[in-house]
Amino acid sequence: MELDVSELSVQETYLRMVQMITPRPIAWVSTESKDGVANLAPFSFFSGIGANPPTLCFAPANNPDGSPKDTLENIRQTGQFAVNIVSEATAEAMHQSADPVAPEVDEFELVGVSGIRCVKIAVPRVEQAIATMECTLHSTIGLGTGPGGANLVIGNVVYFHLDDALADEKVLKTIGRVGRRHYTKIDQTFQL
Repeated sequence: MELDVSELSVQETYLRMVQMITPRPIAWVSTESKDGVANLAPFSFFSGIGANPPTLCFAPANNPDGSPKDTLENIRQTGQFAVNIVSEATAEAMHQSADPVAPEVDEFELVGVSGIRCVKIAVPRVEQAIATMECTLHSTIGLGTGPGGANLVIGNVVYFHLDDALADEKVLKTIGRVGRRHYTKIDQTFQL
């Protein structure tokens, strides 16, 4: 099969990308609006960039109406966000937090997870997450416009939280996304 991206819809392009770019780690991003409403949303276009300074990025696409997602708006307003790491125990809540809801809805309450304050930033993190990275905004880059338009958020990691029971683990048992609604768990690894 040969496909010319210029002849595909945004949705078709997205479906091919998530089919081919696997497994994708999940940034379960928590933010807070300037009015104090907690927001929680997953993004699987996510990666670490470097360790000096510790930097990561994720890419929230615009809403179907072309407007920016609440996560992006909150980060632009406050300059802060937390990336919560997803395990099998939090997978269902993470998936549910992808559903579109009004900005005034506290998504921690909606999906049934506890928010706990971060140390260096004024944003809640998921208490049940096996690890969290507190981040300050480095920059955002608009890469596209309209429905599905891509945005790149680059953040500086300023604090780590790691479940004490996992501190000595070489590999955390996280989950990744391998399709539109399909996930995989990291339960087998090999070393070269």
